[in-house]
Amino acid sequence: MRVVLGSSSPARLQTLRQAGLDPEVVVPDVDEQSVHLAGAPELTAELARIKGEAVLQQLRRDGRADEPLVLFSCDSMLEIEGRVHGKPGTPEAAIVRWYRMRGRQGLLFTGHYVAVVRGDGTVGHQVRVAQTGVTFADLTDAEIAAYAATGEPQRVAGGFTIDGFGGPFVTRISGDPHNVVGISLPLVRQMLLDLGVAWHTLWHNVSQAN
Repeated sequence: MRVVLGSSSPARLQTLRQAGLDPEVVVPDVDEQSVHLAGAPELTAELARIKGEAVLQQLRRDGRADEPLVLFSCDSMLEIEGRVHGKPGTPEAAIVRWYRMRGRQGLLFTGHYVAVVRGDGTVGHQVRVAQTGVTFADLTDAEIAAYAATGEPQRVAGGFTIDGFGGPFVTRISGDPHNVVGISLPLVRQMLLDLGVAWHTLWHNVSQAN
């Protein structure tokens, strides 16, 4: 089956590739700012669904949904001290964000939309949310300024990574670390199983890895 990733996230793509998949990337065309829900679990689930359905519609318009495929789409948010945070967007916003985050704990939520398109055109789908606890180091002002200057935190949900410059600034992970990167592999595996697809059947060129 073809594997489609409905996301522009390099981290999600790399995570899937390292897990043996070779996804085709289709970037969803959605207005994320039009979705207003209070809680991070509800917000990430709805955004993942909207993104996934937008990509599926795009594939159908382009005539690329006529063969079996699986589609993944996700959205991540950080909840800390009762506030929900997406991408900071600017270095200034990233600095302010880290002043609030340093030395504290937060929850990283990722909504997952998984769809399975069968050969007869039928579609099964699920939407679920994974959460992972994250504890941040008590960064100095100089460290925060230097991190913001890398350009990384303003481009990622929550304003941090664990697989880049931000890795040394996270002292503890409680739960699935893949979820912090942006896609929970154990959750996606279970969602696929519930939809009748075994994860290992999606591996790409397994013989080349041996």
